[in-house]
Amino acid sequence: MTQIEEEFEAGNGVFQFERSGLFDRLKDGWQDMRASTRRLLREKPSEGRLLFYVLVSDMVFFISWTLKTLVAPASAAGGLISPDKIGLLMVAALMLRTALMYGFSMLVFGVTSLFKGEANWKATRTGVFWGAFVSAPFGLAAAVIAAVMGMYEPQMPMLGNKLVALPVYWLGLIPFVWYIAAGTAEANKFRLTSPTFMAMTLFALALTIATLTLGVGDMIG
Repeated sequence: MTQIEEEFEAGNGVFQFERSGLFDRLKDGWQDMRASTRRLLREKPSEGRLLFYVLVSDMVFFISWTLKTLVAPASAAGGLISPDKIGLLMVAALMLRTALMYGFSMLVFGVTSLFKGEANWKATRTGVFWGAFVSAPFGLAAAVIAAVMGMYEPQMPMLGNKLVALPVYWLGLIPFVWYIAAGTAEANKFRLTSPTFMAMTLFALALTIATLTLGVGDMIG
């Protein structure tokens, strides 16, 4: 085993040098986000590669909200997105959300620098974008659950209750914030992930409340 392989290998043996397939990397990220981020940082990914991760997460975001609000929406979520606005949602997912991710990574870079983080903006983007990519399947899974609940609401009216239906619509935010926090913590060589996660959770909560208040909560996920 080469030195590089030894550095990539984790205690459970999954971070092998030969495991370079995208799905393998995705599974590694689910199992140990910090180790997978460390590997990615050492590879010095191109901007095109990072943009690919963001665009894939954008597409999953678009599919997720289409499932939740158009295919089988719960009555409690009715009217969040009308069919005639599906094109606007796609534009928002592919363009506006991408720009927001770049802006968010810049904000994260600025804040972590205040706390003596060691990452530059490129490393910060790597952690943030990789976290968005790794968390994307969880957002899709939450959307499928929400859609199934919407399909069975006529037989089980309780599924349409706001206290039951709406939390599922935002369930994907939890892994989204966690994986981005872990990627950010690793990029900055912070010893613990939890402080970064708590800070990002508070930020996400404030942003969610603000967007819901303004009536644009359908653009976040």
